[in-house]
Amino acid sequence: MSVKVLLAVPPGIDKLELYKVLGLKAPPLGLAWIAAVLERAGHKVRIIDSPTEGIDLKTFINEVKSWQPDIVGLTAITPTVYKAYDAVKAIREYDNDIPIMMGGPHVTFMYEEALNNGVDVVVRGEGEYTTLELVNAIEGHGLDPMHLRAIRGLAFKDGDQVIRTPDRPPVRNLDELPPPARHLLPMDKYTIFGKPIRIVHVMASRGCPYGCSFCSTSYFWGRMVRYRSAKAVADEIEDAMNTYKTNIIVFTDDEFTLGKRFVYDFLKELRERKLDINFSCGSRVDTIDKEMMTALKSHGCTALYFGVESGSQETINKIGKRITLEQAVKVFQWAKEIGIDHVGSFVIGFPWESINDMKNTIKFAMKLNPTYAQFTVATPYPGTPLYQQALNDNLIEDWNWEHWTTLRAVMKGYRFTKEQAQKMLQWAYVKYYSRLGFLIHELIHGRLGTVLTAIKNSLVPWFTERLLGRSE
Repeated sequence: MSVKVLLAVPPGIDKLELYKVLGLKAPPLGLAWIAAVLERAGHKVRIIDSPTEGIDLKTFINEVKSWQPDIVGLTAITPTVYKAYDAVKAIREYDNDIPIMMGGPHVTFMYEEALNNGVDVVVRGEGEYTTLELVNAIEGHGLDPMHLRAIRGLAFKDGDQVIRTPDRPPVRNLDELPPPARHLLPMDKYTIFGKPIRIVHVMASRGCPYGCSFCSTSYFWGRMVRYRSAKAVADEIEDAMNTYKTNIIVFTDDEFTLGKRFVYDFLKELRERKLDINFSCGSRVDTIDKEMMTALKSHGCTALYFGVESGSQETINKIGKRITLEQAVKVFQWAKEIGIDHVGSFVIGFPWESINDMKNTIKFAMKLNPTYAQFTVATPYPGTPLYQQALNDNLIEDWNWEHWTTLRAVMKGYRFTKEQAQKMLQWAYVKYYSRLGFLIHELIHGRLGTVLTAIKNSLVPWFTERLLGRSE
């Protein structure tokens, strides 16, 4: 027997700030991996990537009606969770008996909220095997609480009681998972900056050992880093290149270069297979050396993404980042010498900071002078130590989850207001990107139009304030 499972990114989120500003359409790899495991077990699966396909709520419900799934699964991050709850409500109005499950970082930690918004079962954390066991249980016994209690990694209601089953241990051997079910995704529609550049997103590892206080990665995927084999990753890339006729690969790992042996094994696979790819990946300034950076570039790495986070060593220590400012200076110098594009990511507005601390982070970003700098405002995502701190000290002033995009301040600090943090974020972009040297460099490399569009979108509130004369 098999059941029909509809997995979906909720409709309506393409209207959110998160999508409008970045023009970013990335595939839901998590759903595609869950779909692959369900298909391997013989279930029929469909994925609706609503924002990418431009599907609104009405169209989404029509798709549910026409396909008639036995189970619906939705994914949500914090800024998109209201749209997911809207979809749940609309499904309930159509058919109150369809079992609805939901997963993703937000509901993993805020499962009671999800269960109070019409969700039957929350899949907490890594979802493949939990979802498979859940689907099998529903197929045989419906939503019988006795059978659900036997499945690790769930949250559900038994009457008025919220049941949270024990955590599921992480998948130790990621090679046992089939490749993500990309055949269920609209692979020709994924874009960056709104440009229709065909991209294949790949995840080579899961988990992060550092546990930074503002980042949910360690708390969702676990502190144990698990790498797939270089062969499995290269197999997946080779297959995707042949199927989708592209050689542009984006690694979604937080820290691709953490596993040195994996990196060199992977580069060896590329060399031996003569795979000519352009790829970008995330790194840390303490897990890469000049030799590795050179090797990455010579095998097609076009950009490295570094989370520097702050210009204050005290803040870096407080958030648990475990790097030094000196390491950042050295690594960014190597990147310039080698000639590889590099992005520095910086966070302002940690609760203990002063306005001056934020200015120093922006100055440090300018000193490092990466190819691009990304500035975000500290956002206390559920599940993180920062969330607990912000909750305990009553710092959160904006509880509209849709605003929790890291582009909008939602909390005050001990020495600054929420509004001041927002102004500092906008000032960071203006300060960094209005430099003549940067603009000339981008003009020479033919990228000025794309960059200015992204900056303009990020700075719309700033420009509006200036036009309306509301600035200080």
